[in-house]
Amino acid sequence: MPEADRPMTAPLAAAPPSLLDVRDLRVAFGPPARRVVAVDGVSLHLAPGEVLGIVGESGCGKTAMARSIIGLNRNDPQCGVGGQILFKGRDLVGLDEQAMRRVRGRDMTMIFQDPLASLNPLQRVGTQVAEVLRAHTDLSAAAIRARVIELLGLVGIPQPRERIDAYTHQFSGGMRQRVMIALAIACDPSLLIADEPTTALDVTTQMQILRLLAALRDRTGMAVLLITHDFGVVAEIADKVLVMYAGQCVEAGDVRDIFRRPQHPYTAGLLASIPGADVPRLRRLPAIRGAPPPLAMRRPAGCAFSPRCEHAQEQCRQAPGLEQRTLARGHLTRCWLPNEHRSDVVRA
Repeated sequence: MPEADRPMTAPLAAAPPSLLDVRDLRVAFGPPARRVVAVDGVSLHLAPGEVLGIVGESGCGKTAMARSIIGLNRNDPQCGVGGQILFKGRDLVGLDEQAMRRVRGRDMTMIFQDPLASLNPLQRVGTQVAEVLRAHTDLSAAAIRARVIELLGLVGIPQPRERIDAYTHQFSGGMRQRVMIALAIACDPSLLIADEPTTALDVTTQMQILRLLAALRDRTGMAVLLITHDFGVVAEIADKVLVMYAGQCVEAGDVRDIFRRPQHPYTAGLLASIPGADVPRLRRLPAIRGAPPPLAMRRPAGCAFSPRCEHAQEQCRQAPGLEQRTLARGHLTRCWLPNEHRSDVVRA
């Protein structure tokens, strides 16, 4: 395979021991004649205790990738998953559903974007958290109840002994998200996937949830795969960043390198659109023109971002494969822009 056509992959030789190794993941939906590719050759590496932020606009494949990693698309006959998902050295793609259920909920869990839609309004909060413990442990009923109270207290829910028997409508949005986190960490998982866990929350509650996730990471050593639109969330908690566009990884690297020296025009555009405290009130924030290409449409022959990129060249629009550049400290980018000009472009 030519160098330019290879999927972006983190340099494994210098990487820390792997907990999750995703290699050339491809996710497609629909019948063969009208296949829609949602994730196109994404690779990532996650070590124990690391937080990896996945950033990109809506429709770029973030959630489809996360659901495929945890195996929620397995029973969908219209979904096809290719590549490798190595979790603790075991390829999850080849597991049967029974074996996958022993992994999902115990070693690998997921927090969804909307806790109100994820929690059952007809069941008490404690019953829903206890369900995970009943499925994956041999604890007695009394021990399970004690563990649920401990978990609710751990995630910051006041008076957990009384709130364990409450229903979800008796909780605020932030408290429901804390219940989801308690449910997710009930069995001390090695990997937590958080799909936009702070999107519907106010900024104060958002900060509390992020600090809670960071504290749980420090306390248990679990790794976190954090999906978000917000680079501010990434800056607060992530160690590494992977930027997705149209189902592909366009840039990946250490969070400090990405913020200080973005190497792809799309990443630079996302960062430039973040309002700062020093921005004058009447100043118009920079914006990326246009919208991501619909996944059902044929993608551009070259870079999928080229129709929106102010620095696109003829090579960007027509080349069938994109050159991958590995910069200092494993910083990866998928862009034809020459190195000597890239720093000027991303500051523009």
